[in-house]
Amino acid sequence: MKKSKIIACVALVCLVFSVFSAAAGAEAASAMNWYVKKNGAKQPAIEEKQRVILDHGGYYLDGKVSDESADKVLYLTFDAGYENGNVAKILDALKEENVPAAFFILDHMVLKNTDLVRRMSEEGHLVCNHSKNHKDMTTLTPEEMAKNLTALETIYEQKTGKSLSKYFRFPEGRYSEQALKTAEKLGYKSIFWSLAYADWDNERQPDPDAAIRKLLANTHNGAVILLHPTSATNAQILPALIRAWKNEGYRFGTLDELTK
Repeated sequence: MKKSKIIACVALVCLVFSVFSAAAGAEAASAMNWYVKKNGAKQPAIEEKQRVILDHGGYYLDGKVSDESADKVLYLTFDAGYENGNVAKILDALKEENVPAAFFILDHMVLKNTDLVRRMSEEGHLVCNHSKNHKDMTTLTPEEMAKNLTALETIYEQKTGKSLSKYFRFPEGRYSEQALKTAEKLGYKSIFWSLAYADWDNERQPDPDAAIRKLLANTHNGAVILLHPTSATNAQILPALIRAWKNEGYRFGTLDELTK
């Protein structure tokens, strides 16, 4: 091969590589991590760039109520990837207090703990999609993301005979506009949150009293609250926490109410 052809081939390879790198970089740049800056007992504001979720079926709090509204409502949601003895305790507390919630599950939960997942539905909770295996949706093509979400739908239906509720929570709160659009096209409403705390690390569980104080201090009207039901702290404090919220005049809504 002549030297000029070799140079041309190398240049072509470099061009193709740069195009793919640019495309990957653009997608990476569009990926965002959901977060909300706490605002005490007031509804927290979000940054302008985060408002993209509102354009594509996304919710993070109930915009139909305000800090001054007489109607005080909270929405309890749980990201449930597996059972470690605490998920059942969470369900016991919700049943005792007659409070509805939404559980965002992975395939491991329904495959290994089918009876527990079935119980969620039978006791009036919504069972929702958290993806099949907790992958970062911003790294997937729309086709790959659709396959991931529908795979969980199929597994859930096969194991329980029921259909997942059409609510989706992005794993780790990592999202992009493209991923939002994909969820929307699949008929999902994407549920984020306006109140969460560091409860997910089973090796570093928060002090129960401190956890209650932190959550109550940052509870606001219309809050979508994210908790992890594998947390030993949450299993311990949930009954008292729910009663404290009730004493403050809050009722508990469902995602169907939130998104109507």
